[in-house]
Amino acid sequence: MRKMSITEFAETLGVIPDTVRRWERSGKISPDRTQGGHRRYTEKDLNDALGITTVNKERRKVIYCRVSEKSKPGELDKQIEAMEIFALGRGIIAETITEIGDGVDMARPKFVRLVMDIIKGDIETVIVAHSDRLTRFGYELIESIAKNHNCELLVVNSERLSPHSEVVEDLMHVIHEFSHRIEGLRKIKHFAELVGDGKTLAG
Repeated sequence: MRKMSITEFAETLGVIPDTVRRWERSGKISPDRTQGGHRRYTEKDLNDALGITTVNKERRKVIYCRVSEKSKPGELDKQIEAMEIFALGRGIIAETITEIGDGVDMARPKFVRLVMDIIKGDIETVIVAHSDRLTRFGYELIESIAKNHNCELLVVNSERLSPHSEVVEDLMHVIHEFSHRIEGLRKIKHFAELVGDGKTLAG
């Protein structure tokens, strides 16, 4: 949430600025000050003004490791080990989430749950070997979601832990899907031409 001026803060609460100043004098709220001395109000000030008690919960730090179903034995273990060593080297104690699935599949259960937890504000840091461990396409969208919810994405960029074979597999998956759609469109077009000519499928 961005910081608000005293006018914006008062309008949000439905009071006049003098009331806000009185709350500050009484110690009910304690706004920040700019270098020029202007008041700036945060979500905490809103909660204090409304008498809402907030509990600071510890946000999670997560390592996310993924391989495809056709990966070689041991590739997932190597990825986990490398990421945990990286995290410890940064002084980060993190839980490790592992998943097996295609990088083009945006409906992977653990991946979806991770994104939802980021949106809820439960995740502080996500560590991955390479951006494609999260998703083969649309990483920029995930990055934007994380940034808007104050979550840091640490991408190690280890090509060794993002096998070239998986890139080929994901590409073949995309080609396969599009070929099925194109074939379906051809059948529809052929049927439409038969109907347009007054022919029947039997004829």
